[in-house]
Amino acid sequence: MHRLFKGLFDAATYMEMRRLPELFCGFQRGRGRGPTLYPVACSPQAWASATPFTLIEASLGLQFDPAGSEIRLIDPRLPSFLDWVRLRDLQLGEGVVDLVARRNNDNVAVEVMRTEGPVRVAVIHSSAASSS
Repeated sequence: MHRLFKGLFDAATYMEMRRLPELFCGFQRGRGRGPTLYPVACSPQAWASATPFTLIEASLGLQFDPAGSEIRLIDPRLPSFLDWVRLRDLQLGEGVVDLVARRNNDNVAVEVMRTEGPVRVAVIHSSAASSS
């Protein structure tokens, strides 16, 4: 997944306003060149614009548990090109959270910057989850 994340991130750096189109051509990319644009691809495209957020969600293992008023990060990871990410105004019910995830080699540290209302943040590692 992180290889795909990096590829899409790199591709976006060549796009106008960093907007990912709905598709681009599958031609081999030359060194220092962006992907070959597909002539009739829509840009921006709603589902394509959501891709970076979905990749961050997947990397951090972000899950919401409304019944438990809990935001969970399951085995959070960040790709090698991304040292940190700040998520603001994550809302769950009446609760709101701001957090920062920082990569340290293969690990990610999560710092909760702000909470308002009835919400908790839990960082869960699979070794801890599998022993419960």
